[in-house]
Amino acid sequence: MIILTKKINLQTVNKPNLTIFLTAEDRSKVKHTIEIKEPNSEDIKLIKLNLERGLTLNDGDVLTNDDNNYFVQIQAKLEPVITVKSDSKLTLLKAAYHLGNRHVILEVNENYLRFSPDHVLESMLIKLGLNIYEELAPFFPEFGAYKH
Repeated sequence: MIILTKKINLQTVNKPNLTIFLTAEDRSKVKHTIEIKEPNSEDIKLIKLNLERGLTLNDGDVLTNDDNNYFVQIQAKLEPVITVKSDSKLTLLKAAYHLGNRHVILEVNENYLRFSPDHVLESMLIKLGLNIYEELAPFFPEFGAYKH
């Protein structure tokens, strides 16, 4: 088992030993074990994250072990999401308000909102006149004021 304990700035001379793809939820967890199936094999590699609390993993971050001799790059995994768009910035802002009122984990962008699929929320947004798209995309939600 490889135990990753810190986030680092990877020097250009070092290349990651492994790249792992994590969902937004998995990127918010700093203490858990990830099973990685080895390509062309039945073997499973265990990667344990044992990072400091309060840390959030971002797309492109590099983690290492205590010996600084094994490097793992984090990439955002494609996951099912609902992308919300509107020609009106005000309508999009109102949608963000309604979703926030329901404590929805939400990615906020100037031109769209994105959240995990929920048919009740989708129906509400359609009734408000927004355009809804089911997609597979990386998900980068706001983690809230307490994470900053």
